[in-house]
Amino acid sequence: MLSGLSALGSTAAAAQNSSGDRSEVRIVEVSGLLDAVLVDFLISEIDRAETQGALAVVLQVDSLGSVVDNKRFVELARRLRDSEVQTAFWVGPSGSAAEGGTAELSSVVDIVGIAGGSRIGNSGPTRLPDEFGPAFGSATERLRDQVISADEAMELGIADTPDPTLVTEVPLGGVGDDPLIAIQSTLPTFLVALDGYDLIQNANGDTVPSVTQEFLKLPITSQLFHTVASPEITYLFFTGGLALLLFELFTAGVGIAGLVGLGMTLAGTYGLAQLPFRTLGLLCLVLAFLAMAVDVQTNLPRGYTVVGIALFVAGTFLIWDGVTMSWVTGGVGIIGAVLYAYMGMPTMVRTRFSSPVIGRRWMIGSTGTTLRDLADDEFGEVQLGDAKWSATALRGSIPAGEAVEVVQTRGVHLVVDRVPAV
Repeated sequence: MLSGLSALGSTAAAAQNSSGDRSEVRIVEVSGLLDAVLVDFLISEIDRAETQGALAVVLQVDSLGSVVDNKRFVELARRLRDSEVQTAFWVGPSGSAAEGGTAELSSVVDIVGIAGGSRIGNSGPTRLPDEFGPAFGSATERLRDQVISADEAMELGIADTPDPTLVTEVPLGGVGDDPLIAIQSTLPTFLVALDGYDLIQNANGDTVPSVTQEFLKLPITSQLFHTVASPEITYLFFTGGLALLLFELFTAGVGIAGLVGLGMTLAGTYGLAQLPFRTLGLLCLVLAFLAMAVDVQTNLPRGYTVVGIALFVAGTFLIWDGVTMSWVTGGVGIIGAVLYAYMGMPTMVRTRFSSPVIGRRWMIGSTGTTLRDLADDEFGEVQLGDAKWSATALRGSIPAGEAVEVVQTRGVHLVVDRVPAV
């Protein structure tokens, strides 16, 4: 099976390296959903590459789609198409994917490649206007709801075999004189296709690129917002934040859980603002915690808790519209909600609000005086210090005015006996 780097046919001519002094290739990581944060970063990097005279901007892609509106999507597409420097689109490393709107962007750059084991397609409805033409030529209709690998792209005639002098053939086994061969290609072999990017020998005789490479990722702050705007993180932050807010409501504590819950809810709300969601699914999640709160007040999970869990499950499956969430994340959320409703909150409420039982074993050995006659089967009263206590005799009867010693406690009652004579 062929699993190598392939170059897809491009629709724009490569920018010429006329100045001869362009000595850097900027390789920008495009990971996760293509959101507003990532689009802003890509446009800024294209602008910077043009200002600083870079040789090319290469998008290293592993993305399952786009969640930006069409206006911003087309703006990015035009910047890639009309850039003064070369633009390239590489789906890699092995195992990566370019799907949804991200896949459609491959039609506007100068050079496109797919690493072995990666895939492209499932682009969905066309987002680009007619001026860009069909994204994948005659295969556009097929790739709207299918993904293809590097070898399938070659079979369709929309991919070229990589230069065999730049890859390593690795035998995978086989029968007789017809072994199976895998072509192992990496990003460096793809970059050679850039105009002005050559392999030269240095003073030590080693083969090295003629230009430098700079790998770029989102800044830390931008990466935080980009991560929060993923379906999994948004779901966990939003539901976890609501759970902590409800927890704080019933603990009447110092507010730490409430502050953390507020922060998580706000972060989850930001993610919801970036992602396509269903109002019905969001409403189910909010109502789920309101239903659970009814039974939390009684400290006994009953019908409202069952309704709350049912709403939570429904909200988990209905929340996203057009993007997917890992079933593992959904499972963790549902299991967490069940444990929260049936174990966590009831235990917390019992611990926080139950009346403490004051132990009286410390009173054993204390001495006092009987105020009324005591018997082993009849309660009387004794004076211990400044307090009066209900008590019974350990054996027989003890008349009023006798000195006694506490020998046992039975709930709120004392058991006393005569003080031994000295």
